[in-house]
Amino acid sequence: MYELIILSILLGTPAHGYLIAKIVNNVLGPYAKVNSGRLYPLLAKLEEQGAIEAIEPDSTQKESGRQTNAYRITAKGTQLFRRLMLDTSSNPGDYQKIFWLKAAMMDTLNPDERLFLIEHYINYCQSHVLYLKAKCEELKQGLSHNEIPQHRYSIVHAIEHRAEHWQHELEWGVSLKQQELVEQKIGV
Repeated sequence: MYELIILSILLGTPAHGYLIAKIVNNVLGPYAKVNSGRLYPLLAKLEEQGAIEAIEPDSTQKESGRQTNAYRITAKGTQLFRRLMLDTSSNPGDYQKIFWLKAAMMDTLNPDERLFLIEHYINYCQSHVLYLKAKCEELKQGLSHNEIPQHRYSIVHAIEHRAEHWQHELEWGVSLKQQELVEQKIGV
C-alpha cells in the first residue's frame, strides 16, 4: 500500500522524503502514520529496484545548507505503479483501503482497466455482503432454536452493521461503474 501511495505522489512531481511522509500521512488518516524508520527504508528499496531515483536538491535547499533527498519516479517505477494499480489478488484483507487509493488514481488507467478494477471491487463487496448476511441468518436460526444464548443478539446486530457497511461500499462501486460507463459512452 505504501509503495502505491509513494509512486502515485511521484507520478505528479519529484518530492523529498519529508513531503512524501506528509502526503502519505494525510492519505492514511488521523491514526495510521508512516514514520521515517518505515519510509526511508522503503524509499531505499524502491531506489534499489530502480523504481525511483534520487535527484539533486534544488538551489534553495543547497543555500540553506539542509541536505534533503528528493526523488522522482523512473520508467520502471511507472510500470510498477501500473502493476500495483491492477493487482487485485494481494492483500485481500486490506483491499477496501487499497481500492480507495486506487479509486483516487483511476485517471492514470485506460477505460478497460478502470472498468476491470471497479467490477472486481463490486464483486469483492458483494462477497462480503452475501457472507455476512448468511452468517446473520445462521445465528438467527440458532437463536430461534435456543441453541445460542440470548445475549448473542448483540453479535447479530454487529454483523448486520458490517453487512450494511459493505452494502454502502457496493453501492459506491456500482456508482463508479455507472459513471465510468457514461464517460466511456461520451468519450471523456
